[in-house]
Amino acid sequence: MTERIEGHGGELALAALRAHGVREMFTLSGGHVFPLYDAAHKTDFPIYDVRHEQSAVFAAEAVAKLQRRPGLAVLTAGPGVTNGISGMTSAFFNASPVLVLGGRAPAFRWGSGSLQEMDHLPLVSPVTKHAETVFSTDDIPRAVGAALTAALSPHRGPAFLDFPLETVFSVAEVELPAVTGVDPVVPDPEEVGHAAMLIAAAQRPVIIAGSDVYAGDAVAALREAAEALQVPVFTNGMGRGSLPPEHPLAFAKARRAALSGADVVVVVGTPLDFRLSFGDFGDAKVVHIVDAPSQRATHVQPTAAPAGDLRLILSALADHSGDRADHTDWIADLRLAEDAAKARDAAEMAAETDPIRPARIYGELRRVLARDAITIGDGGDFVSYAGRYLEPAQPGTWLDPGPYGCLGTGMGYAMGARVSHPDRQVCVLMGDGAAGFSLMDVESLVRQKLPVVIVVGNNGIWGLEKHPMQAMYGYDVAADLQPELRYDKVVSALGGAGETVAKAADLGPALQRAFDAGVPYLVNVLTDPTDAYPRSSNLA
Repeated sequence: MTERIEGHGGELALAALRAHGVREMFTLSGGHVFPLYDAAHKTDFPIYDVRHEQSAVFAAEAVAKLQRRPGLAVLTAGPGVTNGISGMTSAFFNASPVLVLGGRAPAFRWGSGSLQEMDHLPLVSPVTKHAETVFSTDDIPRAVGAALTAALSPHRGPAFLDFPLETVFSVAEVELPAVTGVDPVVPDPEEVGHAAMLIAAAQRPVIIAGSDVYAGDAVAALREAAEALQVPVFTNGMGRGSLPPEHPLAFAKARRAALSGADVVVVVGTPLDFRLSFGDFGDAKVVHIVDAPSQRATHVQPTAAPAGDLRLILSALADHSGDRADHTDWIADLRLAEDAAKARDAAEMAAETDPIRPARIYGELRRVLARDAITIGDGGDFVSYAGRYLEPAQPGTWLDPGPYGCLGTGMGYAMGARVSHPDRQVCVLMGDGAAGFSLMDVESLVRQKLPVVIVVGNNGIWGLEKHPMQAMYGYDVAADLQPELRYDKVVSALGGAGETVAKAADLGPALQRAFDAGVPYLVNVLTDPTDAYPRSSNLA
């Protein structure tokens, strides 16, 4: 049954947004979008505002990622939209269903030089699933519904609408379109059967599960498939925690041994990109399971590539009734490698060195982070250590910039995480380089009473650039930051609190104070600038 409503463009848009499950707005104030604020204010629809538009989009993306529903950012015309493009691009790479609503200069004066007059669509179209200018007030509910349907349809991603000034300020009477769900993409049963036979017959199979497993609500199906076929599981992105660390098939440290020894590598819900050697696993056969045909790799030829709803595919793998190889010895070998790596990591996380090594920070964090804590990585070198030393215990508890690698997500993600989970710990792991992108938005967190803990690994350099430049050229340029900068005083000046830690023995008490503070609190840890995370170049 449809509902007929009358109102200005902001009221029509908000009614459609509510019908699709949107529950909050992230924004930075701008006159072009006042009617959207008016509609929200009059109906007690929560508004969270920020100091830079990128943080609004990142906050909306955090909501979309964590809650698996649309996140909303509202940006004013011109620079408001362009400031949000990095956030939209990250959402595009991360398959996050974010809707960005933009203001737009009046259409009736177009070409006359109105304030912030520009055509946004050519800029945002390449990094969104749907981009449209809505020229008619009574067309707003239809456009909002179409944009959200596109954002939620696999492969998920951001959508963009902008409204000329006269469109959003004018009044119309319309019928709200009925909300229809998104139909699952049904996979080809023959392709799924082929994949199942390959995995079941393999002597040394491995599963790598990524963010789309969580986004597609396929965590339970992943566990069923892994347990039924007895295949060891590694994870990345928001796939982390899909199997708890204590699960007998959950692995994190033995990835090199697994990928070098595997005869079948099953990659589920994540692209065959630089994080996975571009899909080159030596002689191993590759099964690439994706949520939509558009996500099949084109630079390599997998042996099997089922595409469709990940729950349907993984459940079909679990139900495979054919012959199955015994993987007991393979799992035992990987467990030996895993345990040996864990022992090495434990020693590193307990190191008493001064200057502090990054590993020690993560050793102390493991003591204070709850199993359901939301942990956010915003950085390069420092956050690389987080991927190694932290093991999320539950799915949907890890946020990082994803394959686009955009720094500056931290404070926006923190805002979205705190709004999504008011009663959980929220901890942002931030390099001192990344701190320069978004730390001013601590003021937004303070003002809106959104406490989070921020841990800065402060080595005074751009670690991912300085060490490689030294190795390649024997020198480095543009790779130094101010040593021992007091980022904690920045947070204190913005209304939060914090402290600087220079000795490993002081880390634990400082982190406990941070989590007990009830305000945004920054622990500024002075780390060893000579300690570089070992990695091969990701530039290829």
